[in-house]
Order: sequence, then structure tokens, then C-alpha cells
Amino acid sequence: MNSTAQKNELIFGYSGGNLNEAKSLFVSMYLHLNSLAAKKASIFENILADNLNDINEIRPQNLKYTDCIKYPSSSKTILSKSKNPLSNIIGDLQKITWKSVYKGFKEYNLPFNGKDSVKLIKMDPGTSVPLHSHNGKEYILVLEGSFCDEYGEYNKGDMQINDQKTKHNPTACKNDGCICLSISENDVVFFGKFGSILNLFTFIKSFFK
Repeated sequence: MNSTAQKNELIFGYSGGNLNEAKSLFVSMYLHLNSLAAKKASIFENILADNLNDINEIRPQNLKYTDCIKYPSSSKTILSKSKNPLSNIIGDLQKITWKSVYKGFKEYNLPFNGKDSVKLIKMDPGTSVPLHSHNGKEYILVLEGSFCDEYGEYNKGDMQINDQKTKHNPTACKNDGCICLSISENDVVFFGKFGSILNLFTFIKSFFK
């Protein structure tokens, strides 16, 4: 599931403006942290622009960007691709108030409309998440540090896409831990010795979202 094709499809959807607000933020952060992904997005945008120009029914006007975006005369705002998209929403990542879920694992929920669950996850060095899957897709982007699971090691700027067929046991690196941006389309499903208890807890928790 965690394939280049899946990642390209997500980037293409972002370039075409077809993603919801949560996934648009997710991809914009991915492009901010990953220069190779940003180059792909630029290619996709050029392809889409060329296709638009080939549509005879549409006659684009010769506009400058200043004709479409107006800033107050006193504004000194400069458009910059180096701006962190996430900081526009939550401010300084180092100053947010984390909610402790269990020892070594904290999270911070982002307020987005829709069915997607969007959160920041902070794992202390060596902390693990029990073996689990999801009733839907899960998107994980490493913002700081790294983690590893059965499928490899993921460092800053790396993305992982999982579905209900994927079972994994993520573990934060022993040196720095990790902070990740995560989107889950549906509830998590746990396995193993304490799976039934954890699934019951998840079910009860869903009533308080």
C-alpha cells in the first residue's frame, strides 16, 4: 500500500485541488519537507496548466498574479514557499499543549471538518504503538525525528500510507523519538494480547469525539 504510485496520486490530487482541507494540509507539509515531492508537484501543476490551455471552451485572460491577489498597501507580506503550512494553523510546534494518551505517547488533535481524524503524534524515544491496522487509510508524515516498523525506517519528510490490509507496530527511534502528522479515515484496530481491551477503549472513546 505504501507505494510511490499512492504518493503520486495524493500529490496529483493536491495539485488539481481535489483534496479536502485536512489532506491538503498534509500534502502541503509533505512538499514543504520533501524537495523531491515538491518537484513532482511542480511537474503535475505544469501538466494540469497545459491541459487547461488546450481546452478550447476556456479562454484564460492574461492576468498577473497581482490582479488576482490584493494586499493592503501597507502590507509587506512576501509569498514564500519556505513558510511552514502547519505553523499557520497551530503556531510554534514547540509550544503546543500535548495530551498524554499513555506513557511516552502524546497527541494533539487538529480541528478540521469532515470524517478524517487529524492529529499530531509525539512519541518519546523507544516508545511503541501496539500492533494495529485501520478500518480505512492512514497517512503518516514524519515532522521530526524518526520511527521504524515492519516495513522500514521513516525519517523527517518521509510519508507512510497504510490501509486495512496493513498491520504494523511503529516504534520511535531511541535517540530523539518522533513527531508525526497523522490522518486516519476510520478507527484503529488493535491485535495481540491486549487487542480486545484496546479495541473496546477505542470504541468507547469514539462517543466522545
